[in-house]
Amino acid sequence: MKNFMRRVRLLNLFQNVSELDETAINEIKNLNEFIEEEIKEDKFIGEACLPLINGGKRLRPILFLICAKSNGKKIFDEKLFLKKNLPLAAAIELIHTASLVHDDILDRSKIRRGTATANSKYGAQIAVLIGDYLFAKAFQLVAENHYGDEVSLVLSKLVKNLCVGEITQDRSLFKIPTVSEYYEKIHLKTAVFLASCCRLGGIVADLKQSEIESLTNYGINLGLAFQIIDDLLDFFGDVKVTGKALGGDFKSGVITLPIIRALNVSKKSETLKKIVTHNKISDENIFEAIEIIRETDALEYCKMRAYAHIDAARINLPDCIDDKTFFLLESIADFVVDRTW
Repeated sequence: MKNFMRRVRLLNLFQNVSELDETAINEIKNLNEFIEEEIKEDKFIGEACLPLINGGKRLRPILFLICAKSNGKKIFDEKLFLKKNLPLAAAIELIHTASLVHDDILDRSKIRRGTATANSKYGAQIAVLIGDYLFAKAFQLVAENHYGDEVSLVLSKLVKNLCVGEITQDRSLFKIPTVSEYYEKIHLKTAVFLASCCRLGGIVADLKQSEIESLTNYGINLGLAFQIIDDLLDFFGDVKVTGKALGGDFKSGVITLPIIRALNVSKKSETLKKIVTHNKISDENIFEAIEIIRETDALEYCKMRAYAHIDAARINLPDCIDDKTFFLLESIADFVVDRTW
């Protein structure tokens, strides 16, 4: 059932980013097989990591692979393209999964992608090492395939910013941030990641520096919109679809844009403030807070901000890219704001 749901989720994403041509399907099929093969070095680690790898959207490696074909002047041999770029696409997905493993430890999350988290199955100590293994494996793939200093620098800065974002978040738990402070955090935790995927694609496509910067800015705005929608789903999502319990983030002390908006406009803002700033939040408190937030215009307000970032993402798409790539990147932008998982 879980593998079936993963295929359905990937299919839903493809319906938004392509016409389901054989090339697109083949690239993700090959990527999944490549990742699974790479983490089988150790039997326990392979068994521990596979549920974490499965079930994801593959948004980050898809972004990279699309941008890697963004040079309309080049004619691509698909086999050579995959041989050259699959290891880097896999490294991107492994870094993402590693960050989620560590994130779940910090948040004490029990469910991720509809299955038990590594820390709930094996304890925090083993989970930390599983995350470390995935980071190390990603950089091993980059080194073995000789992508060069520029690619290594982008990935190193990415991991550094992920860590800074987590530290910033951890130091501000149960504290109400300003909107600018919220943006600073999601820029480091999410936007930089999607921007890095686009940047890496532009680098391997051998685009001009100005074109790489445009793709990077597309990724930044895409990432901001993605995280805003993700934070909305914490209060307005369907648990069966998202695979995560409602209110999971703010139960851990993470105060996001829907809460900030509700605190600014709700007549029950003092009640909401007491709930979200208390370091022990009960399930009853969660339901009460969600109800308060849903009574406000938080949903409309956050979607308005997300759509504004998507508009900015589209504006930043460089003129050099071919029509198909342009269509795919626009379709990903649509998926990001319209998704329910």
